[in-house]
Amino acid sequence: MLTGLLAILAAALDLAPEVASTGGAVAIGVAYVWALAVRTGGRPVVFGLLALVIGVAVLVTDQDSLRSGAAVLITSLSAVLGVMLTKPAVTIARAAREVVGAGVVAAVGAVAAVGLHPLIALGRFEYTTLALALVLVITLVYRLGAGLHGLGRRGAVILVGGAALLALGLAYAELLRLYGTPGFVGWVLDVAAWSEEHIGGFPRAMPSLLGVPMLLWGCHMRARRRQGWWACAFGVVGLVPVAHLLADPRLTLVNATLTSVYSLLAGLVIGVLVIRVDLLLGGTGGRRAAREEEAAALRPEAGRTQPLL
Repeated sequence: MLTGLLAILAAALDLAPEVASTGGAVAIGVAYVWALAVRTGGRPVVFGLLALVIGVAVLVTDQDSLRSGAAVLITSLSAVLGVMLTKPAVTIARAAREVVGAGVVAAVGAVAAVGLHPLIALGRFEYTTLALALVLVITLVYRLGAGLHGLGRRGAVILVGGAALLALGLAYAELLRLYGTPGFVGWVLDVAAWSEEHIGGFPRAMPSLLGVPMLLWGCHMRARRRQGWWACAFGVVGLVPVAHLLADPRLTLVNATLTSVYSLLAGLVIGVLVIRVDLLLGGTGGRRAAREEEAAALRPEAGRTQPLL
């Protein structure tokens, strides 16, 4: 994986031919498919070879359709792998570390997707990768989270609330695109434009308000109950946009990176508030009660390099 990343960077700096970028992206894609198959109890040899065959086809044919399709797959799989590699976190600080690690995994996958030089329509790319990532992660979380019958009241609130917020966010963004910007939204966009000009970026709404907070909360909750996986599932909403930013021709590499970092930081702040409210409602608002709650959070889960299923 590291070799593939270095090959992409070398090609970007004109230190290697463009084929090195494609080869590096293929190497990262194969490594990610293998890792995801191992983590989810699948067949890494079978899926790894399949990914390799697709990668060789991209290299040999050099067709835009294959490059674009491979970029979609790598983007979606990277986000899912980032979520799957997280571990339960007893404390908020450890949960934040898991979120950052998932972000790094998604960022490497985003570099691989862009390294394929896909020919894409950005809006279609965004919707397709997000939808594919959600389908994959929900399929996996259905088993990890004990199915719908094991949701309980808390899990049902997470699932319905997260889905409603995601649907409203996507619908509102589409309405803005079609019918323009009313006064308040226009002011927000002006602030975003000012921020991008002066500090290099501005937090994106869906990662900051939904994806990152839910992943942080989910990692924290998984140390207590399996239903935390349902919160983690929405983490792909915060990870997939990393590739969207890198693929956006309107943004420089610096702008895309800073925007991703700002979205992560804003999401962590909101996630901490969500966890604090959750603990307060659970009767662990005081320091002593919080320490006792952390000491009792001993739900076991497979190690990071071991199968979850």
